[in-house]
Amino acid sequence: MQTYSTTEIVDAIVIGTGAGGAPLLARLARAGLKVVALEAGKHWNPITDFATDEKEQEKLFWTDERLSAGNDPLPFGSNNSGTGVGGSTLHYTAYTPRAQPDDFQLRTDFGVGEDWPLGFDQIEPYYNEIEQFLGISGPSPYPWGPARKQKYALGPLPVNGAGQLMERGCKELGIKTSPAANAALSAGYYQEGVGHRPACANRGFCQAGCNIGAKASMDVTYIPLAVHFGAEIRSESFVTQLIKDSSGKISEVVYIQNGEEKRQRCRYVFLCAGTVETARLLLLNGLGNSSGQVGRNVMAHPGLQIWGEFDEDVRPYKGIPGAIISEDTHRPANADFAGGYLLQSIGVMPLTYMTQMARGRGLWGEELKQAARAYNHVAGINILGDCLPYAHNYLELSDEKDIRGLPKPRIYFTNGENEKRMTAHANKIMRDIWAAAGAKNVWAFPRNAHVIGTCRMGVNPDTAVVNPDGQSFDIPNLYISDNSTFPSALSVNPALTIMALALRTADRFLEQHK
Repeated sequence: MQTYSTTEIVDAIVIGTGAGGAPLLARLARAGLKVVALEAGKHWNPITDFATDEKEQEKLFWTDERLSAGNDPLPFGSNNSGTGVGGSTLHYTAYTPRAQPDDFQLRTDFGVGEDWPLGFDQIEPYYNEIEQFLGISGPSPYPWGPARKQKYALGPLPVNGAGQLMERGCKELGIKTSPAANAALSAGYYQEGVGHRPACANRGFCQAGCNIGAKASMDVTYIPLAVHFGAEIRSESFVTQLIKDSSGKISEVVYIQNGEEKRQRCRYVFLCAGTVETARLLLLNGLGNSSGQVGRNVMAHPGLQIWGEFDEDVRPYKGIPGAIISEDTHRPANADFAGGYLLQSIGVMPLTYMTQMARGRGLWGEELKQAARAYNHVAGINILGDCLPYAHNYLELSDEKDIRGLPKPRIYFTNGENEKRMTAHANKIMRDIWAAAGAKNVWAFPRNAHVIGTCRMGVNPDTAVVNPDGQSFDIPNLYISDNSTFPSALSVNPALTIMALALRTADRFLEQHK
């Protein structure tokens, strides 16, 4: 791997190596820029570090303490962040549906929320590119949204037990379903600048790290591509300060590595640390917040899960966790809420299921043991729905300090009436699906997923933190590339759109700074 001296001025520093940082890093390196990526976590070796053991996934979660507040406080750690080269993609479930065109114009269509300052047409080419590069497995044609200019790179993955049961229930109710798009290979695949990756073994351990590289996490896709073109990856490097020079531009990034404070001089900074850490770093340094919007507009997808037991031997640990999707509820008719949601089947590992069941059903002792014995016969469905931005949902710096002596972030979150109505609508549909499929002992696990917002993009510097290209309104050589910039939550999983925005930000930057 190419290395750079901390005393030389590199062209760009990329902070974070997840879905927002890794594609951008590869694009800048390919253009010939001297780029250094700073990642707080370790650089794992999938073959030796990702054992087939559910407890192994815990080291991939961002477990620095975050304080949760509000009426619906958000769980962190396993739910919303990752640590290591590859970020949250190390333990995401590889679900990669596209946003639909109307997802980007929520206010236009419903009079609430926010429109994006760019449309589907500006994102679509990057969706195409990423799906081909990563080797996304999915159906052709895909039943919802605009017709695709390119088929998915590979055909769908096998449908697991939970997916088959969801298909059965939906068919009874006339709800259309499809194999989902997943960033996991249904066949061996060759990537330019990376090499060959093997097909998914269907072991179901996506959230514990894929040990063969079949899942398209950033550490086996865009990171090796970036290194191939000359990028340097510095792992276990926690950024604490962004230093401005007399011109108002960031000239140095300060970070802690192996207990030692280090500095790297640079011309540009790309902040890709995720919704929480991106906003926290800006607030810690008092940067980029002339609008007062840094930390504001926190969103989290409604993600209600409905579980049931079946006579069939489901084996929910087998196969890709999210095998089946329906977007028939993308904009449901006669709904009493703005936006919409998708439905997806859920496979689950035993420890995760038992933990949720103990909390969700309030079981203990013999009752819990009896319910646990049904594990191989359980299946789940969940929603992934839009969330509106509210003034009462925000991030701030608390008075409590972390192990580095820095203020911990405190995140306030309360679901609004729109999210409550959406969840109630989905609750009925999912219970109907499971009833039609023959479920018994049905129960609900309320939750929110994917923390989004805090550094909104827009065209007005009074109400947004960055422009549509991800460039800070306040600091011309600072860019943000992660889901903190989303003006609305979108009614799909965010990973694919984060990657698409990252490539677009890199391309716009390269066009403007030839």
